[in-house]
Amino acid sequence: MKVAIASDHGGMNIREEIKDLLNELGIEFDDFGCECDASVDYPDYAQPVAEKVASGEYDRGILVCGTGIGMSISANKVKGIRCALVHDLFSAKATREHNNSNVLAMGERVIGPGLAREIAKVWLETEYEGGRHERRIGKITEYEKRAK
Repeated sequence: MKVAIASDHGGMNIREEIKDLLNELGIEFDDFGCECDASVDYPDYAQPVAEKVASGEYDRGILVCGTGIGMSISANKVKGIRCALVHDLFSAKATREHNNSNVLAMGERVIGPGLAREIAKVWLETEYEGGRHERRIGKITEYEKRAK
């Protein structure tokens, strides 16, 4: 598995925690920033990560901002992306099993580093169930194909 990770200024601390986790799990990743404490625009980080995942260059993406909301909205504008905003372990597991999410968004101002690590670990280690969920994912994909 290869992961693209990024944050804006509001998610830098958790991004560093997730990078440590990825190293511990032996998961290859690339960090796409940001590298400053000054205010930056989350779409500038979310969209490149989402595009890299959608293209297949990376298997999954992880995005962190203050709430996770801006990152998830931005990432979900990219065709082929199913970005889930997650702040609990149940949702982390369910979004992989049922929705085959390929990007995870979290909010540093919403959860702490310990929970963020647990969420990312569960999300990274949970497989998509397919089966009955495949029809639903297919409907999303078909809509994206028709959308202008």
